[in-house]
Amino acid sequence: MLRFIILTALYVLAAWYAEAFIRAPGQVTLFWPAAGIAYTAVLRYGARSVWFVPVAMLLTHLTLIPDVPTSFIPFSMASNTLGALAALHFSGIRDPESRLSVTAGFRMLRGALVLALVSAVIGSLGMRWSGMITAVEFWPAFAKWGMSDLLGIICVSPAMLILTAPSSSNPDLPGVRDYSGRREKIAWLLAMATATAAFYWGGTQNSLYALGMLALPMSLLLWSAIRFEPDWTVLGTAVTVLVLTSLTGLGLTGFRPPDDALDSALFLGFMCLFATIPLVLMASIHELRIATRKVIRRATTDAATGLPNRAAFEERTRRLLESKNPPRTLAYVDLDHFTLVNDTASHAAGDALLVAISGVLKTRAHENDQLFRLGGDEFAMLLDVPPYQSEARMQDLLRAVESYRLGWEGLMLNTTASIGLSALVPGETDFAQALSQADAACFTAKELGGNRACLASLEPGEMQERAEAMRWAVRIRAAIDHGLFELDCQSITPLRGQNEPGRHFEVLVRMRDALTGKRLLPGHFIPAAERFHLGVALDRHVVELALGWLESHPEAEAQTGTCAINLTAASLVDPGFSEFLIARVRKGRVAARKLCFEITETSAVRDLARAQALITQMRGLGCRFALDDFGTGFCSFNYLRMLDVDYFKIDGSFVRELSTSPLSTAVVRSITDIAHVLQKATIAEHTEDEAVCVTLRALGVDYAQGFGVHRPEPIESYFASPEPST
Repeated sequence: MLRFIILTALYVLAAWYAEAFIRAPGQVTLFWPAAGIAYTAVLRYGARSVWFVPVAMLLTHLTLIPDVPTSFIPFSMASNTLGALAALHFSGIRDPESRLSVTAGFRMLRGALVLALVSAVIGSLGMRWSGMITAVEFWPAFAKWGMSDLLGIICVSPAMLILTAPSSSNPDLPGVRDYSGRREKIAWLLAMATATAAFYWGGTQNSLYALGMLALPMSLLLWSAIRFEPDWTVLGTAVTVLVLTSLTGLGLTGFRPPDDALDSALFLGFMCLFATIPLVLMASIHELRIATRKVIRRATTDAATGLPNRAAFEERTRRLLESKNPPRTLAYVDLDHFTLVNDTASHAAGDALLVAISGVLKTRAHENDQLFRLGGDEFAMLLDVPPYQSEARMQDLLRAVESYRLGWEGLMLNTTASIGLSALVPGETDFAQALSQADAACFTAKELGGNRACLASLEPGEMQERAEAMRWAVRIRAAIDHGLFELDCQSITPLRGQNEPGRHFEVLVRMRDALTGKRLLPGHFIPAAERFHLGVALDRHVVELALGWLESHPEAEAQTGTCAINLTAASLVDPGFSEFLIARVRKGRVAARKLCFEITETSAVRDLARAQALITQMRGLGCRFALDDFGTGFCSFNYLRMLDVDYFKIDGSFVRELSTSPLSTAVVRSITDIAHVLQKATIAEHTEDEAVCVTLRALGVDYAQGFGVHRPEPIESYFASPEPST
């Protein structure tokens, strides 16, 4: 009811304003803004709201325009009523809240033309029926009626639709920062007031060219359409059209009102264009802003969880570090063993759990915290507290994640998280450094068992060591990609007079430093490779290097008796590596009987079944195996029958102490005796001098390897020099 009263009052007020343009009975008003009110009402509230129009028109005739024939009043009441209903039907708009676009604007204009046409037909017929105009005056009255309605709609409807629009939840709508600021708007208001005053002054001078000054307000409206919010443009256009139409149509300040049909048509057509052009430009730029924000939002938003993504995280973190805010905390959150959910319940279940966990993180975040999804099962949070205040909050978050359960096709899915924390100190902390520290701290939390938070220390210590190890992992990947790994060879020499043809050697990998050119020993990079799961990739690369070099040097391959290649623990249990190794040996030109793969005792014991499966497959091709670092593992002798290897490589810690430790002597003797019982051969590592060789011969050891026999040298020079001998 309140809406009905307000719309009726607005309609009567607009009719009262339009009545001022009527200077004689039988005239059609030059400007009918009430049509815009009727059109807006049906667009916004539907066809049922149109009943205020005939009521308002009846009140208008009874109070404001009483000197019209009674027979004309029904036509007057029906003109805008039926015109608004027809316009609603032909415009096809049912949701004007989200229709601020060029396409919707032209559809609204189509409806406005229908309203103007229907209203003009009914109104002019009513005037002719009631004798207010003659037959000759019918068409001029029809044209003026329709164009006055059209100008009223163009002037009033956009402004009313903007003012009555409910708040929108569309995330792509432009924000305050997308438009110009207060100072520019104040300058615009002053310029518009000045332009209107100039137009008024030009009219008082009775100049024939004063209307040319309309270019000033038009330019300002275009400025508004480009730089300001849509509200400014539609309201500015409405007010400007009302003022200019009043000054011109009412004959104020020297302007002569248009009297004949041609003058009226030209004036109304010009004012319609004057009002339409800024609105079209405004809608076009508004669409462009929405499209731009949509592209940016999609580029910075994770599609699955709706959280800001890695790009947004980096941008906001850098912005924070460039500000003058107090220190804050970066929390790097990584879910523990999340691949188990994907592998056991499906990737769809994993995605559902990720979305659910993101909801848990949101609910635990404080008002000023920011949450991001970095990808996979990794999240990041910018906490509004310094690091020393964040650990208690993270413990609460960890408990919330651990206690959450998601039902999925009869299963109850859950997970835990590991969190790394690092300080964000504006003006001091570097983004890459902070992220690296948080990542390293998170890795520490995982290594300690997961489901815990670790704070990165800014002092030299464990965090820096882990960060350095992570940098080594990056360098290893780059070295593989750029071919910076090289091979050395170290001879394995018989001790007991065995007359075996060819060279027997182990290939040792070295890494060429990309910056200094130095050759780095395995101790620099092998720990990082194993720690960050690069062992398989490195093993594949070394196998390719060794076999590829021998295949490209047939004379060296012909000299080879045994080429020993080390394999890491990860390669033993990796099905993909097993397939690669079998295929590579089969298709290669190096005889399988010349290849010996070395595995450590501890790595073999981790997964005895898989280790033996690989050994069996490769031995079936003719390859041999050596059990490296033998003697240091737990219960080593219990596994000898299960691991079908050809050589036991006695760990160098026993060999180095042969001259000083009776226990080491006993261990070497025991290993050698057991090996011979099992019909295996032994190789003593770290044989440093001739005295050790003499002792090893006395103990029955079969082969020696170490600096006392041969120092490693690049594979090219190794095959260019004579075979070392003891």
